[in-house]
Amino acid sequence: MKASKKIGLYFGTFNPIHVGHLIIANHMVEFSDLDEVWFVVTPHNPHKKKKTLLEDHHRLAMVRIAVEDYPKLKASNVEFDLPQPNYTVNTLVYLEEKYPEKNFCLIMGEDNLKSLHKWKNYEVILERYSIYVYPRISEGIVETQFDNHKKIKKVNAPIIELSSTFIRNGIKAGKNIQPMLSAEVWKYLDEMNFYK
Repeated sequence: MKASKKIGLYFGTFNPIHVGHLIIANHMVEFSDLDEVWFVVTPHNPHKKKKTLLEDHHRLAMVRIAVEDYPKLKASNVEFDLPQPNYTVNTLVYLEEKYPEKNFCLIMGEDNLKSLHKWKNYEVILERYSIYVYPRISEGIVETQFDNHKKIKKVNAPIIELSSTFIRNGIKAGKNIQPMLSAEVWKYLDEMNFYK
């Protein structure tokens, strides 16, 4: 029997997706035991007013464009059809039912690990799924219960200090932020006149 593919799920609004996201995802797929990384685009919560958040299909389109040349990276809109608000635990259960032959794991920055104990059903997530953590420079401390947890794997990925907020603000201020985005994503943003 063929071993099931290990899929790392990288959740985010990707507003927009930038080279930092690609570097992390590619590092995870090349330097850990993951076979693929899926960028799970988080839909706009209908109960929240977020003027800076582009429509779901635009953010998904940019992720698709960004991963085109990386066969091990995929774009996923799985959360678009799930009930809002999106809870990671529900998405995991849904994916497991839809793709029983795949083995799903979570990818998160160290900053998210610090708030994991506040997530809905985080104990269930930890019991059933591995979490691959990449380093981030951030305030606060990781709960000691997660220090040497057998399901938490720390991956020595490069520390990327680049944020979508920084990029959006740069575009708004008329700065050239082209090197921070893949060429095709930049083209899409520019042609659509986004974030200006």
